[in-house]
Order: sequence, then C-alpha cells, then structure tokens
Amino acid sequence: MNQHPIIQKVLSAGRKALTESESKALLAEYGVPVVEEKIADSPEKAGELAEETGFPVVLKGLGESLTHKSEMGLVAVGLADKDSVAASARDMKGRAGDALEGFLVQPLVRGDREFVAGLFTDPVFGPVVMFGLGGVFTEALSDVVFRLAPCSEKDLETMPDEIQAKKLLGDFRGQAAADKQAILNALVGLSRLVQDNPQVAEVDVNPLKIGPDGAVTAVDALVVLREEQKEVALPPAIAPRDVARFFTPKSVALVGASGTVGKWGFSIATCILGGDFPGDLYLVNSKGGEILGRKVYKSVSEIPGPVDMACITIPAAHVMGLFPEFQAKGIRYALLITSGFGETGPEGKILEKELVAKAREHDIIILGPNTMGLNNPHNTFYCTGTHIRPEPGATAFVSQSGNMGGQLMGFALEQGIGLRAFCGSGNEAMISIEDSMEAFEVDELTRTVVLYLESVKNGRRFYESARRLGKIKPVIVLKGGRTEAGGKAAASHTGAMASNVKVFDAACKQAGVVSVEKPMDLLDLSAVFSALPLPKGKRTAIMTLGGGWGVVTADLCSRWNLDVPPLSDDLVKTIDKILPPYWSRANPIDLVGENNPQLFFDVAQELAHWDGCDAVLVLGIVGRKLALKRWISSALKTDPNADRKQLDAMHDMLSNMEHDFFVHLAKLMDETHKPFIGVRMGRSEDSGTVIKVPGCKYEDVFFETPERAVKALSGMCEYRAFLDREIGD
Repeated sequence: MNQHPIIQKVLSAGRKALTESESKALLAEYGVPVVEEKIADSPEKAGELAEETGFPVVLKGLGESLTHKSEMGLVAVGLADKDSVAASARDMKGRAGDALEGFLVQPLVRGDREFVAGLFTDPVFGPVVMFGLGGVFTEALSDVVFRLAPCSEKDLETMPDEIQAKKLLGDFRGQAAADKQAILNALVGLSRLVQDNPQVAEVDVNPLKIGPDGAVTAVDALVVLREEQKEVALPPAIAPRDVARFFTPKSVALVGASGTVGKWGFSIATCILGGDFPGDLYLVNSKGGEILGRKVYKSVSEIPGPVDMACITIPAAHVMGLFPEFQAKGIRYALLITSGFGETGPEGKILEKELVAKAREHDIIILGPNTMGLNNPHNTFYCTGTHIRPEPGATAFVSQSGNMGGQLMGFALEQGIGLRAFCGSGNEAMISIEDSMEAFEVDELTRTVVLYLESVKNGRRFYESARRLGKIKPVIVLKGGRTEAGGKAAASHTGAMASNVKVFDAACKQAGVVSVEKPMDLLDLSAVFSALPLPKGKRTAIMTLGGGWGVVTADLCSRWNLDVPPLSDDLVKTIDKILPPYWSRANPIDLVGENNPQLFFDVAQELAHWDGCDAVLVLGIVGRKLALKRWISSALKTDPNADRKQLDAMHDMLSNMEHDFFVHLAKLMDETHKPFIGVRMGRSEDSGTVIKVPGCKYEDVFFETPERAVKALSGMCEYRAFLDREIGD
C-alpha cells in the first residue's frame, strides 16, 4: 500500500492523528484552500513571524495531542503587535506544558460565514464526505449533508444547495457569494484523499470560512488515521438466476405440512393450493397420513418426482437435519419460513451461522429464515402465511418485515396495483436485499422495485446495486428504524442494527433511490412508475373542476419542488375558444364548474401538446358518480314525481363519460409520453388507484387526495433528475 509521506511519517512515529500543520499540508495537496501559516518554535520567533505575516494575526498552540485547542485556551485571535503575540505564546506554553511542540502563526481571515467540510468512516457504508454549517453551530444544528466516497463532481456539486443554511452561500448582507467551485474542489479533494489513502479515518475542516469577497479558506483542520482493522467477512453474492428459481418452481415440497388450522404448515399449504399453483405440491410430515385430502410423505426421499424447492416450517432445531436428504433428492432451494435464528439474540445468531455453513456444505441456497414467504402472481404461485393474492403487474416488492409486506400487498390488491413478485427477505442469512435487487435488475417483467428496509448489512454493495439498478428501473425505499425508538424495534425485529439514517438517506439519494416516509407512499409511487410515462421535467400544469383545489394543489407543488409555470399566450388564446370568457387564464386552469364533458377532453388535449409543461394534474373530473348516486337517492326519497329511469340514465351517462375520459387520457399519454395524474372528487366506488385501459401502453392513475398525487409526481421528477445527471436525456 502506497502511503503519503506525511501519513507514513505519522504512522512511523506511532501516532494516530496529524497535527494541525500536517493536516493542512496534506489537505492542500488535495485542493482544500487552507490558510497560509508559519511555524514558530519559541514565543520570540512567533512574534517575528507574526510581523512578517502582517497584523492582525491568529496564534495557535501546536502539538500532537492538542486537538481541542480552543477549550484549552491555546487559540488567540486578532493579535495586533509583536509583543502581544509573544506574550500570548508564553501563556500558551504555561497552559500546555510538555504537550506543546510549537506555535502556528496565521493571518486573521475575515468572514462571518462558517461552514464545515469533512470525512468520516461509517461502519456500514464506509468513507463518507460531509458538508454543512460550521463553527459553533455544527453539532447544535446538525445542518449537514453527506455523500459516499469515492464520489464524482456530479455527486458532490449539489451538496451546498441541500443544506438549510444555503442562503449564506449566496450574496448575503453586502458580502459576495461564496466561491462554490472552491468548495466543490475541496469536497472532491476529500474524496480523492481517502481513495488514495484508505488509512484516513476522519477529516475535520472546521471552520471553512467564507470571506466578504466570497473567498473560501480552511482555517483549522484535523486528520485522524485508522487502526489496522481486519476485513469483515461478508456473505458471497447469490446469482440472479438462483434467486429467480425461488419464484418459478415447477414442484414444491412443504416440509412441516399440517392439518391444524392456525399452524404455518396449514396456512402455506392452503395458500398455495387455493391460489391455483400450476405445479406439483408435495406435503411432507414425519407422521405421514393425509392432509387436505392429499397424501402426506414422511420424508422428501419418498416423493416420486423431482422437487425444485422445499418450503420449511418445522422447528429451528430440526432444520439442519434436512439438508443431507435435500442434497440426495437434488433440492437446491429452501424457503425457510421457520423462525428462532438470528432474530432471537446471540444464541440464535450462532445457530444461524451454523445453518448457513451446513447449507453451503450441501449446496443448498436458503431464502430466510424467519420469512413470511413469497408470491409470483405471473405464475399463480402464492406461498405466504397471509392469503393475499395480488394481480400480476410490474412492481417487484421486497420487505424485511412480514407484517408490513402483508399489509402493503393487501393495499396493492385493493388499489389495482399489480405485482411482478413479492418476497419477505427475513433474516437474509444467505439471500440479501442486494441479491434481490440484482435479480430484479435483469428481470424483464420488472419495471419498478419497491423495498421496505430496517437494516443494511453491506452498505457499499447496497449502494452500488441500487445505483446500477436505478439507471434502468426506479427503486423506491421506505426505511424503518429512523428514530431511536424505531431503531431499537428494528434491531430487535431483524437481528441487525441500522446504520445512521442520514448516511443511509445520502446513499439512497446518491444512488438515485426515491425515499419515502410512509408505507402508502410506496404504493403510490409504484403505481405511477409502473403505469405512467416518466416526465421530462418538473413543470406541472393543473386543470381543476374547482378553484380551491387548484390553489391548494399549486401550494403543494411548491412545497414538493414542482414548478407551476404560467400559461403561454398561444395556449390562453386556444383555451379561450374552449372555456367560457370568465375562466382564470392562469395555471391552475379552473374549468369553472362546467358540466359539458367535451371541455374536459379538449383542455386535456391542449395541455398534452403544450410544450410548456412536463406533466398534468387533473382534479375533480373523475369521481362524481358516488355524489350523484347520493343525490339520486335523496331525490327518490323526497320527490314523489321523480323519474327513476331518467335519474338512472344520468348516472349511466356520467359513468360513460368517466370511462371515455380514462381512455382519452391513456391515448394522450401513448401519443405524447407525458404523464397525467388524476385526483378523484371522492372515494372510488368501483375501481382502484390504477385504471387499466385495454389497447393502451400506459394506464391511468387517480388518487383520492391532491397530496398523494403531488408527492407521487415529485418522486417521478426526482428520479428523472437522477437519470439526467447520470446518463443524460
């Protein structure tokens, strides 16, 4: 390993940290704009060097162990003459004693704006570059952002714009904007530093001062080196073809089949059989006999035909004894529903390691343990404890929580969101979340990958897999354990502590992963990504049947970083010919409560072809049938002369209009590749979020609230921005 001469010297001396002077000398070679300074070996020499530097100056004590100089009284700022410098140096010598090795003399760098740049090593994700608000506010406000190193200029260039104090980097109270290129150079340099010198564990450049003229100067710095650490043994990757085999078995042996209602062996058997699995299901129980009217084999060796996969529900203590028999039968894939392993504590972790070793010895691949199972709607293979059978679709869903997975599958079924596949990953003893991502990356039926995570064991591989996958398919993640209480619950649930959530979020952002905060957001984003074309930008047109909805939605767009551009003069003139003369002539376009359905169709047509917007939000046009149904009920109840046939015809006419509008929007999206996202007037009485239109490439998506529609569109635009940065248009 090539070592930088400064680092080599420090390590040879048995030290773990560079002095401030050494730190700055090293950082300067990597593009960090450090302050010019001089080193004095005596108070008298400090005074002479200060005179050469020019007053006022800053004087600091220098020494290997002096890492908190301000607290020790070893920093003097604004010294104006030679004598005061010498006097301050003598005072510092008295305070520090033998720990003092000399003095640093620096010019006083003017500037009220202080930031921090740095580097640290995360235990899960490795080296991380940091930038944020510095000085005394660094720890108090924690206004910092991160990027995983090594990182490119593209990765780093948006960091200054992501902190809450970003206004301080612009023109501020008569002071010039910060030299952002100098900041970018410093961040790039930190990434290069740790790439060239993996011995660097931590770098702290604080403060990074912004002068009145915008100049950027590092006035203090510390570099800490790592102790020699043993490489952590990480499990080998499982090939995508092996992961895929779990979802496409032609024959399954259920080991632990049971006729007792409430047991996993009963739930799994009835789920597979009730889902019309086209393959062969063999029930296995050491007692033999008959369950569900089917023969029960005492062991897999009794099964007459080949077996592609075993599903195991027997107690943990008996699982490893199955492997020799599996190998003899030619079974390589084991879905391990059984719990009682790593999630239970130290003893369970030991047992899980033994399980993996035994499985590898017999050439068996395990999904689980402690998993609720998996589903493949495209193969009508439903193998979960909860009897939820989603429709076939394009969204692959992997969950580290079985309960969360079951609930979201249920919601997906209700809302018409089809799934490519579902997998509860359990403890991930062999098949990890990264293995699943890499399998769905090459799966032709998958358009969107949705993940619920509580922990990541191999942060670097997660980041690399997600970034590679994200370049061809959107990845949506909900991270559990974001709070201290949630983190403890997640650790207890999965048997692995979560890493710092800010670093996790940074890794997701850098990889192009769209992160969400709520479970339903996962489904909303999976709906729009799987059903709609991706917008080319974030310019949003709004057409609404009610003015108030339009105002609220425009406010939501601003909150979620979507632009609502003014209408062009040409478009206004065109819509003047469609809407009454008192329409708003603004975006949002208020359809002024008109009931002529043709107006909705015509305005949507014009917005689809308007080059001033990238997406269209449609509010209130769909979903009025339920309100009309209630109105009809009231009319029939109160008006003895009401014509039931005429009222029913009104309902049918509205139903036909909505159907035709769905078809119209789907065809417009096919034609222009511009997404339309709808918001219903009320809850749907006869359809879910996703409305399929036969013969069209894209499907319609209608939410129940403007908030859901805007957040979903914002996620799509965030992903589009990532693609534009990574691979261009």
